[in-house]
This record gives sequence, C-alpha cells and structure tokens, in this order.
Amino acid sequence: MTSSLSVSAGQYSDAGVKPVNQDFHGLLVPKGHQLITKGIAVAIADGISSSNVSQIASESAVAGFLSDYFSTPESWSVKQSAQRVLLATNAWLHAQTRQSQYRYDRDRGYVCTLSVMVLRSATAHLFHIGDTRIYRVHHDQLEQLSTDHRLWLSPEESCLTRAMGIGHQLDIDYRSLPIQPGDTFLLATDGIHGHLDERTMAGILREPGADLDASARRLAAHSLDQGRHTQTTAHATRAN
Repeated sequence: MTSSLSVSAGQYSDAGVKPVNQDFHGLLVPKGHQLITKGIAVAIADGISSSNVSQIASESAVAGFLSDYFSTPESWSVKQSAQRVLLATNAWLHAQTRQSQYRYDRDRGYVCTLSVMVLRSATAHLFHIGDTRIYRVHHDQLEQLSTDHRLWLSPEESCLTRAMGIGHQLDIDYRSLPIQPGDTFLLATDGIHGHLDERTMAGILREPGADLDASARRLAAHSLDQGRHTQTTAHATRAN
C-alpha cells in the first residue's frame, strides 16, 4: 500500500426501541498532507444503558477524537497522538460526572466504550476501551482484533471493567498490524456482535456487489431480526 491511502466506507446506526441512540460513530479522511502524516481515522462508541447522559459521552468521545487527533503535532507518532487525545477526553468525561448530580454513581454518569482505528500508510493502529469491537475480514473469515473489557458474573449479568469516563485513569489497549489493499475492517457495538455470530457477519461483509453502506444496514437488520430491539451500529472500512 502506498502513501496515497484511500478507503471506501459504509455505516449504519439504529436506536432500536430506545428514544435516544446512545451509540455514535464517525470517519474522517483529511485532505492534503495530513492524509500522509496523520492517516484516516474511524471511531465508534457506545454509551452505557444505565445512564441518561451517556449519549453525550459517546458523541463527545468520537467527535473529540476526530477533531483533536488531527490537531496534534505532526512530529508525534500515531500512538502518541491518539493516546494523548484519549487520555484528555477521558479526563474531561470523568470531570463532567464529578461536577454533575451523578458524581457518586458512575453508572449514571458520562461513560461510554470506545474503539478507534487509524489507517496510516500500510499500518492499521487500533485503540480500544470497553466492549465495542474491531474485526478484520482475513482469509474469508472474521478475525476479532480487540478484546472485550467485560466481566461476566453469571450467564445473565455482567459489568464493564474498562470504559471512557469511568475513572480518572485510563488503560488503553493498543496494537498495530500491516494492511493490504482489499482488507475490510468492521467496528461494531454489542447490538451487532452480541446477537450475530462471526460466520454471519463475515458472510454479509463478503457478499459480492454489495457496497459497505448496504452491508452495514444488513448487519443491523439481521440483528433486529433476532428479536433484539436494541441499538445497533456498524461501520465497515475497506482499504483500496
């Protein structure tokens, strides 16, 4: 892959039966020299369902990253730039909760999960907190690239072990991997991956002739067909 990186992308989000969609997602393809120095950024977030302000957290986390990452010094590496931005965003979200009526109940505060992918030159840089997921279609199979930060207490009960805004400190998973033209990446909230198996998701992403917007809509539709009327968000990106 050359420095003239280009991608095709598709996305879809549905609030399900909820009055407010607590998911948020975004893609930024910069113009000019930043396409080479900073790359292309994709982010997806899911606000915790117990909070009625978590949609603010998810929107702030995604929009803030896509804005602030491209404002960092060009001398910084992708890893340094992204981690600095994520730490600052986490501090802001935590401060919002501490200054609100929910300061003693973090489950009702400004908290969300977040997964970020930066494609720069021939490398995918992944940053992850929570249980949104990053996948890659590799050798016609869906490969999960992120690790869920969720502790299962029973088959029905679980809790997040890491999230944006949940505390003043933040532990960020980071990995990088080479990419080739044709590689397809999927960022999905648990409304997608919690109700569809990997074979089904891979099959939808590999359907011949379907654009990625259509693939993202089909992923959401298949999840809703399972009778799970939860919010769903899928963002697919293919390196060209």
